[in-house]
Amino acid sequence: MSATKTIDRFEFERALWSRGVTRVAGVDEAGRGPLAGPVVAAAVIFPPECARSGFDQRLRELNDSKQLTERQRDDFFSILTANSEIRFAIALVDAKTIDQLNILQATHRAMNTALGQLQPQPEHVLVDGRPVPSMSLPNTALVKGDARSYSIAAASVLAKVTRDRMMREYDAQFAGYGFAVHKGYGTPQHLAALAERGPCPIHRRSFAPLKPAQVEFLQNL
Repeated sequence: MSATKTIDRFEFERALWSRGVTRVAGVDEAGRGPLAGPVVAAAVIFPPECARSGFDQRLRELNDSKQLTERQRDDFFSILTANSEIRFAIALVDAKTIDQLNILQATHRAMNTALGQLQPQPEHVLVDGRPVPSMSLPNTALVKGDARSYSIAAASVLAKVTRDRMMREYDAQFAGYGFAVHKGYGTPQHLAALAERGPCPIHRRSFAPLKPAQVEFLQNL
């Protein structure tokens, strides 16, 4: 029986660090698919010392936020944001702007804004998924990068936890939609609430089924 392959989630950072590129940022987003709420992006820079002995062992299981429980995400969020050696930034684009730009451009804007908040600026960026044409910094796009890079995984967690907390706050502000439960995704519960109540101010009007004709169809069912 072959041994299970161990994933080196600092593989890409380590390659850059070894070339003298010390400020390597991972960037990821949360909230591209929901019908309501913002898209949130985060950028994270681990220090090169993490390649040796400086890595916080409590982060060893850090992974794609979708592979973690809510408790794990909250714990990792606390550890990441409390560590003064780890630099991070979080940015969002609201539903109204998503409707104006489209979700892809809004996601790229959130990523670029988060990266722009890091000072000093990253020397290289590891991006989850596909390339971001508007990114001016040198970058590498990694498919499933949030499961392959600690920097991207950390950004994934910060973005996801931030957005989930926002959606719980919106649940109190816009009662009856169930935002605290589904976080704005198009679940049966959410679609039923839309049919009954119509959209609220944080709904993305450019998304199906929120275009006017489709909302009217839902309400007539």
